[in-house]
Amino acid sequence: MDSAATIALFPEASYGAALNCVGIAQELRRLGARPVFICHPGFSGVFAEYGFPEYQLPDSASGTPTDWTGFIERHQDAFRQSPFEQLDSYIGPTWEAIVDTAIRVEEPLRQLLARLKPDAIVLDNVVTFPAILNAGVPWVRVVSCAETEIADPLVPPYVSGCGAEPSDEWTAFSAGYLKATASAHRRFQSFVTDCGLRAPAAASFLDPSPWLNLLLAPEIIRHRRSVPLDPEKFVFLDGCVRHESPFTPPRFASHNDAPLVLTSFGSLGAMDVEMTKRMIEVFSTLPYRFLVNAGHWRDEYREVPDNVFMDSWFPQPSVVEQASLFIHHGGNNSFCEALYYGVPSLVMPYCWDGHDNARRADEAGVGRRVDRYRWTDAELRAAISALLEDDRMARRLRTNARKMQAASGATLAAERILAVTVA
Repeated sequence: MDSAATIALFPEASYGAALNCVGIAQELRRLGARPVFICHPGFSGVFAEYGFPEYQLPDSASGTPTDWTGFIERHQDAFRQSPFEQLDSYIGPTWEAIVDTAIRVEEPLRQLLARLKPDAIVLDNVVTFPAILNAGVPWVRVVSCAETEIADPLVPPYVSGCGAEPSDEWTAFSAGYLKATASAHRRFQSFVTDCGLRAPAAASFLDPSPWLNLLLAPEIIRHRRSVPLDPEKFVFLDGCVRHESPFTPPRFASHNDAPLVLTSFGSLGAMDVEMTKRMIEVFSTLPYRFLVNAGHWRDEYREVPDNVFMDSWFPQPSVVEQASLFIHHGGNNSFCEALYYGVPSLVMPYCWDGHDNARRADEAGVGRRVDRYRWTDAELRAAISALLEDDRMARRLRTNARKMQAASGATLAAERILAVTVA
C-alpha cells in the first residue's frame, strides 16, 4: 500500500455526507494517506476544521450556484406532505437542481482533478460526475443515505417510506418516481452522453462503482435482497462514525440526574422554528434533560425551560454517546450514530431517505416513527417516555452497539479505499 496515496473525497452539498466523509478521512490519515476534500461553495472551512486540505469548486462556474438553504426554504411546505405527494413538490425539483449542479461543476471539477492527480476519488453523492469517471483513477461510491438507494425487488423504493413487504404501494410509488424525475433524467442523460459516457438508466442518476461501493447500513436494519450484493464490490460498514471533541453536558437548572435526550433535525430541518418551539413546550412537562440543536436559528428562542439547553451546534457523536434517546429527522448519519452507541431513535422525518429510516426504525424495533407535524402533546410525551422506559429495546440496542463498534466501519472503509489504489 502506498502510504503517500492522495485520496480526493467529494461529498455532496449536505452536512450528512460531508461529516460521513470526515470519519473516513480521519482513518485514511491515520493509515498514512493524504486525504483532501473537494467541496461545493458554502462548505469552505467545514473540512479544514478537522485539519484537511480543502479545494472549493468556484462560485464562478457557469451559471448561478445552487443555494441549497434557499431551495429548502422555498420548498419547506412540502415537508408537511406524504412521500407520495413530495414526488412532484420536492423530489422532482430536487433532482432538477442536482442535475444543474452536476452540469455546472463539470469543467472546474475536471480541471481540479487534473491538478490534484489523486490516486483514488471517493464520491459520496447521488449523481454521476463525468469528470470523476473520466479521471483515469479508481473511484469509490459511498452510500451515506439509506440502503434503499441501491435497488432490489425485495427492497422498498428509495425515499418512499414504504413497508418492508412488496405491495401495490411499491409499484405505485416507483411509477410516480419515474414520472417525477423524467425531465431531470432526460437532461442528465444528454449531459453524460456528451461527456463520452453511458448514462445510467432511468430513474437512476448514479451507477455502482466498478471498483468499490461502501454502505453504512448495519445488519440490524438491513433488508433482505433477492440478488445478493457482491461482497468484493459492496462493503457494508456497520456504520461509519467520525471522531469528535469530547462533550460535557451543561449544568441544567433542574433534572440534572435525569436521562439525557438529544434533539437535532439537521442543518436544514432546524429552520422549522415553530415546530421546534412546540416540541419544547412538551419537553418542559417531562422529567428529562433535553439538548436541542437550533442551528442558525438559535436567536429565535427567547425563553427556554429549565430542563432544556439549546445551542447552534453540538459535536453530535460525542453527545449521542451520552444520550438515552435521540430525536432526529431520519438522516442516515444520525440514525447510524444512534445505533452505533445503542441509543433508541424517535424519528420525525420530513424528506428524502428520512422516510425510509423512520419506517425501518419501527420495523426493526430500534425506535419509533412519529409524524413530524401530526402529533398531539400527549402522543409526543408518550412516545418519548415509552422509548426511555423500554428495557428490552435497550438491551438489544446495547448488544448491537458492541457489534457495530467492533466492526470499526471507518477503518474498514479506509483500508478498502487504499486497497483499490494498488489493485
